[in-house]
Amino acid sequence: MSEAVVLTIVCDDRPGIVKTLSKVLEDHDGNWMESSMLSLAGKFAGILKAGVPEPRLDEFLASLKSLESQGMHIVAQRSSGVIPVSEMREVQLDLVGQDRPGIVNDITEILSRHQVNVDELDTECQSASMSGETLFIAKVRMQVPTETSLDQLRTDLEDLANELMVDIQLNQ
Repeated sequence: MSEAVVLTIVCDDRPGIVKTLSKVLEDHDGNWMESSMLSLAGKFAGILKAGVPEPRLDEFLASLKSLESQGMHIVAQRSSGVIPVSEMREVQLDLVGQDRPGIVNDITEILSRHQVNVDELDTECQSASMSGETLFIAKVRMQVPTETSLDQLRTDLEDLANELMVDIQLNQ
């Protein structure tokens, strides 16, 4: 039986990091299941869900620990499986506006109030083509409880969008 393990990896970015991780996983008969990895400010940052046979799990975790000597900081946690939640529906939120501190905090305050679970959050800052101002762009994939009013969520987000002077779209 395979155990699900979630890894977070942070280290100085360089070629071969993913190869190193995949080799350790293969050496322990593991399966690369899901991941998201990128380079940020000269650092490699990643999250990986792997499946490892129970009898090989301790050996796998020890091998990951040995990668610290290569400058890789890895946190591994066994997954307890899917978190039971009420009926949910997937919704996408897109935001574009002039960058300023606190945007993510303000948006997630509303999402939390409506019991929304963030599945994926992608953000970036880029220069606006005409003005040169810094734009903040966010894409949020989230799970909204069926008992949550999408109209009320949309209204609360639109009120915040007006306050922040950003554009927000909520799509099912």
